[in-house]
Parts: sequence; structure tokens; C-alpha cells
Amino acid sequence: MKSSGTSRRSKGGSGKGSGGWLDLAGALLLLVTVSAIAAWYHVSHGHVLWFGDAEAHLNIARRVLDNRQPGFDQLGTVWLPLPHLLMLPFVGNEELWRSGVAGTIPSAAAFVLGGLFLYAAVRRVTGVLPAAWAAVLLYALNPNLLYLQATPMTEPVFFASLLAMLYATVWHGQSQSIAAVLLAALASCCASMTRYEGWFLIPFVALYLAFGGNKPRFRQGMLFGAIASLPPAFWLAYNYWHYGNPLEFYNGYYSAKMIYQRALESNMRPYPGDHDLRAAVRQYQAAAELCAGLSLAIIGLGGLAVALLRRWIWPVLFLSLPALFYVWSIYGSGTPIFVPHLEPFSYYNTRYGLGMLPLLAFGGAALVTVAPRVRGLLLAAVVLTATVPWFAYPRAERWITWKESQVNSEKRRAWTREAADYIRRHYAKGDGIYANFGDLTGILREAGIPIRAMLHDGVHPTYNAVAQKPELFLRESWAIAFGGDAVSQTLIRSGQRGRPYVCVKLIEVQGEPMVEIYRRADVIGEPRKQAPSEESELDEDPIR
Repeated sequence: MKSSGTSRRSKGGSGKGSGGWLDLAGALLLLVTVSAIAAWYHVSHGHVLWFGDAEAHLNIARRVLDNRQPGFDQLGTVWLPLPHLLMLPFVGNEELWRSGVAGTIPSAAAFVLGGLFLYAAVRRVTGVLPAAWAAVLLYALNPNLLYLQATPMTEPVFFASLLAMLYATVWHGQSQSIAAVLLAALASCCASMTRYEGWFLIPFVALYLAFGGNKPRFRQGMLFGAIASLPPAFWLAYNYWHYGNPLEFYNGYYSAKMIYQRALESNMRPYPGDHDLRAAVRQYQAAAELCAGLSLAIIGLGGLAVALLRRWIWPVLFLSLPALFYVWSIYGSGTPIFVPHLEPFSYYNTRYGLGMLPLLAFGGAALVTVAPRVRGLLLAAVVLTATVPWFAYPRAERWITWKESQVNSEKRRAWTREAADYIRRHYAKGDGIYANFGDLTGILREAGIPIRAMLHDGVHPTYNAVAQKPELFLRESWAIAFGGDAVSQTLIRSGQRGRPYVCVKLIEVQGEPMVEIYRRADVIGEPRKQAPSEESELDEDPIR
């Protein structure tokens, strides 16, 4: 790892490590403008919460503040907490929560920050201003990333952390500065509290910081490793404290691993790539091509050959790590990627293919450095070749991340809308709702009902007491359930034990579980109280 390819001066370059402030301001203006236009488009068209995960991330952040038992123990498990924490300053606002914009703001800010770090890192590595602009343009004009940065998804925050680490390690390779080590450690902590890929990066970065410079800096590598290991240690302790299992996020009931295991036990076919390395690579390659675009894939791979010839080894290795993690996850951890032209001819987790975007953008930037006299022309050629296929026919149908969210949410959005319309018309202030937290929480958000009205599975010990003795502890006026779920079964037992609930609304969407809306039998027929859409105490939201 001695040859990092991060020398201060590249052949034909300016020698300025991070470029001038004016250049950086130009990159900032570009990123903010593109981000704002894309966010406005997706917010105005109502796309922000089409991903089921986006709805869940937003509502997890909201329930930390708006809950019968508010607090940080409401962050849950499986998903890492930083994206939810970043939404807290915004999600308490009723309108920002209901529209999803509370999740758009931190994602868009992270998108801008990630682009700036990519620009600065490429400027340091190559010393070539057009190369830095090529990288930031290839990153910023990708419509799949532009969609995700308008949503509460975790990828933009992870990219900001990843690219901050890239910049910090490149800086360290040039200077062996302790400040660079601390920046890398801070960025690693953010990555490790956003996505589990961040955990995977830690040993590679620690080794590079220890041995990748002009002479070994073992203590600096150790310092980075010690700081960067704190978030994984915290998350293990958090899971042990709250769930009695430090690996609850990995092998607990709601973990991807156990969900997959239950599906296999129900005779579902294994995911493509499960313990099949060739198929795992094929699935990920297909997703990467769809996310980055075939043109950029070809340009980027060609440019990576140039980067290796110029001995820019560390940036290529580092930016390859997320793709390696995803292939490993497909192969061994039950993490699926479905693309429409490969079995099972569906859409799922296609956004993971964006893990290749920073690497391919760096490859495109390296290609611009080939001919010093025509770098401006090379910049234009690379960017236009990679982006014209997206914008010559600017249809969202061609953006795989948007298309996945549209296809997979259509039925969920249909029953959410119908249930929210019904609840909005009949719900009154002070009514409690018994339901499991999850997809059903979207009904409350769309109806404008605070989450604190909901007795859900994150409210302990009341929820557990209701499950055991509903005739004694179940007092909610309403209940919402999927047919056959735990809430539905509890309501059956409650009726058998003398506290009946009446199903007042069934919502059936083909291919989806039946949504059942119940009223407590002894409140049916009571005079309707003031609705939450009218002036009421529910509108006086204490967390605004």
C-alpha cells in the first residue's frame, strides 16, 4: 500500500491540492442548484415517500419526538440511527413530516456535501481542475442519485461519509497530517452509523493510514481504528441493552437475515446469488449498469485503467469496497437485488448499484487527464457521453430507482390512501389507535394524526400487556391491522373475553394483505367529537 497515487503534483496538473476557493464555490453552486431542482420536482410530484423504507425512516425519526414514550429508545434496531437523528430538527414540524420534506432536507444536504468532497478529493489526487469537474458532474447529474437525495433514504448520507473519508485519506497520503486522520475518523463514524458498509471500510482505512504514506504511521492508523470502532461498539451495546442480544440487528426477528430465513421456510426459492458467486456478481453488475448508465460504466472502467497506470491505487481500491461489500452480502447474507431483465424479473434493492457511481465518476475524471492540451474537450466529451442518454429522453420510467419505488409502492399507496381517507373522516380528538408500527403508520401520517395517538409495538410494557390480557388493558377506540397479524389475533381474543371490536372497514388490494379497521363496540354510535382537521388539541402539536 506504499504507492497510494496521492502525490501533490500530477503530470500536467496544477499542483494545488484542493483547488481554489472560487472553484469550490462553483462546485457548491452547481450541486445546490441541481439538488434543489430535483428535490422540487420529486416533492411536487409526491414521489418522496414511495419507497417503503423512506416512509419507515421518516416515521422512525418522528416517533422519537411524537410518541407515548418519546425518546431515543424509539430508534429501534436493524437500521442504523444517524439518518433518523439528522431528521429530528425537521420532522417535528407537522407539514414537513406529512409531506416527507423533513427527510428531503438532510438527504439533499448530504448529497451536496458528498459532491464537494468528491470534487476536492479528485483535485488533490490528479491536480487537474477539469478532472475534478468531470467527477462532480458525473456524480451530480445521475438521475437515480438525484431521486434518492430527494427522499429520506440512507444512500446520500452514506455517500457524503464515504467521500469525506476518501478526501481525508488522500490528504493524509500527501501530508501524514493528524487532522486528516481525525477527519477520516469522523467521516467513518458517520458512515458506520448510517449503513453497515461503513463497518466494512474501517480495517482497510486503518491499514492505509498506518502504512500507505511515505513512511509508516502506525500510531495514526491505531488512532483512526480506535475512534472509528466506537459506533459499532455503541450499536452492539445499544442492541444488548434494549433487546438482550448485541446482534439483534443482524439475527433478530426483524433482521433481513431472519426475514429471509422465514421466507425460505415457507418454500420461497433462494434469492439469486445466494451462495452462488457468479450469480451474485451478475446481479450486482446489472444493478450498477442500470443505476450508473451503460455509457458511464464503459467510460468509467476505461478511466480506471488510466488511474491504475498513473498509480492512483488507493482511490480505486477504496471506492471499490462498497461494491465488494454488496456482492459479499448477496452471496452470503441473504441480501437480494432484483432487476427487471434477470430472474425473478422484478425490482428490489436496485439502488445498491449506485455503490459503483463514485468509482465510475473517478474513472471518468481520470480519463480527462490523458491529453493535457485538450482536457476541456475531454471533459465535455466524457460528461456528455455519460449523461446525454439520461437527458435526451428525460422520462422517470428510465430511472431505475424511481421505477422501483413506483412499481413496489403502487398497491401500498392505494390502501394507505383509502384507509387514511376513512380514518380522517371518522377519527376524533382523544381517540387511541391500536396497531403495529410499520407500513400502517403511513395511514396516520397521511391522515394527519400524531403518532402519539398510536399504541404500537414500541410502547412497552403496555403493548405487551395488551397482547397478554386485552380484556384488561386494551382501551383504544380504534384498531388497524393486517388480516391475520398479531393485532388482528389480539382483537379476536379481546372479543372472546368480553371486550369486542367491530370491523368497520375492509380494504382489499389485489396482491396485498387485507387492511382491517376496527372500532371498539361500546363507542360505536356515540356522538362524534371534534375532528383533528378542525381546531383541536391535536393541532396544538407540542413538538412543532
